[in-house]
Amino acid sequence: MRDKFLQFFRRKVQLRIFSGLSFSLSWFLLFLIVPTAVIFLYSFWRQEYISIIPQFTIDNYAQFLANPIHIPLFLRSLVISAAVTMGSIGLAYPAAYFLAFRVRKYKIPLLLALMGPFWTSYLLIVYAWKIILGYDGILNSLLLNLRLVEQPADLLLYSPFAVIITLIHIWSPWLVFPLYASLEKMDKSLLEAAMDLGATPTQAFLRVTLPLTWPGLVVAVLFVFIPTVGEFVTPALVGGPQGYMYGNLIENYFHLGFNWPLGSSLAFIMLAVVMVMTLLLLRAVGPDKVMESL
Repeated sequence: MRDKFLQFFRRKVQLRIFSGLSFSLSWFLLFLIVPTAVIFLYSFWRQEYISIIPQFTIDNYAQFLANPIHIPLFLRSLVISAAVTMGSIGLAYPAAYFLAFRVRKYKIPLLLALMGPFWTSYLLIVYAWKIILGYDGILNSLLLNLRLVEQPADLLLYSPFAVIITLIHIWSPWLVFPLYASLEKMDKSLLEAAMDLGATPTQAFLRVTLPLTWPGLVVAVLFVFIPTVGEFVTPALVGGPQGYMYGNLIENYFHLGFNWPLGSSLAFIMLAVVMVMTLLLLRAVGPDKVMESL
């Protein structure tokens, strides 16, 4: 009886696929779709003091436009996230290029070495930069010893610069892997053909390497840009008032203001804007090319 059941189960390919994906689909449904639906539902409810009234209203979304700090803060978060993305790619791309084209041996150990920051606590990295950028920190001491400044600079810490440099340190190692995979899959003979046709190394990079690895760059952009737009831990620790981001505003509405409907509406606005930007970017590049680069 057991053998017959197993034979019947093996014949049903679709059932096997579904059973294999059932756990992943359940996890996806439970921890992504359901919380997103709850946030969306809360965003249309009304808040009275500390009580949430399940009554439909669009006032929460109207407050996003009415409050003079919401839109500028959201735009500042987009700019900071874009700066973090560009800085992370600026560090990760040369490292991935070196591993893909210059390293013959020990590629795997070097890739594993790049995972070093992943083994370090996120908060430990943030506090380390807080010490480095502090008024009496390492960077100010270096600037004083080099006589580049007469007194310690107080603009390094608690500023957008501190948020950007800390997030670049956290996220840039992650980008080496998708960029390395994209560069490694590239047909190296195309570079040889370009050189044979008289192209300089710079021209070969701009006209051959960069266009062929563009889908990998898109993956890297999405990999960093999406999570850093809603970042609130790093700005709270090293950003100060000048480094305050949109995620901090949402976090304050939830945990300090106890205004879950307004916080939910702001969070869903951020989610919608980021999704639209992601879809436009994927459409411009082509989803098939992006998947091929992975």
